[in-house]
Amino acid sequence: MTDQVIIYSDGGADPNPGIGGWAAVLQFGENEKVLTGNDPQATNNRMELKAAIEALRALKRPCSISFHTDSQYVRRGITEWIEGWAARGWKSKTGKPVQNVDLWKALWPQVKQHDIEWHWVKGHAGDPMNERVDRLARQARLAITQPEVVDENVPRLSLRYSCKGNPGP
Repeated sequence: MTDQVIIYSDGGADPNPGIGGWAAVLQFGENEKVLTGNDPQATNNRMELKAAIEALRALKRPCSISFHTDSQYVRRGITEWIEGWAARGWKSKTGKPVQNVDLWKALWPQVKQHDIEWHWVKGHAGDPMNERVDRLARQARLAITQPEVVDENVPRLSLRYSCKGNPGP
């Protein structure tokens, strides 16, 4: 796993809960892939998780990843809480069911396939890539109510992203 992929992700809902959008940008060398999506009934946390899941699903093979998120919920969930939740049958330390368990269960196997270094980025603090994925997530959310979405002029790979920089099947 010597291939280094940089991922920035974001998600949100307005109101919370309400219409949600998520986005992720994957970078490998000179290659870049932009992913976005939305959900008419979502929460901020669900959209943050969905962005992480879809970013990792887009990778064709195991990679070394520098993953940047402004969600402490996602970062701490993966780095501090998830193993305990799984060991307790997806219950918190207090015995309550884990919120968004369906998405945590979808994210966990994706995370296990890669060597990931998780980075928390303060949201709305001027980090250019964080601001970009925030804007893309907002555009994805607005696409539900506004049929036309402003899209960046970034070449997109039509196939699954490969850590070697080559489109995969």
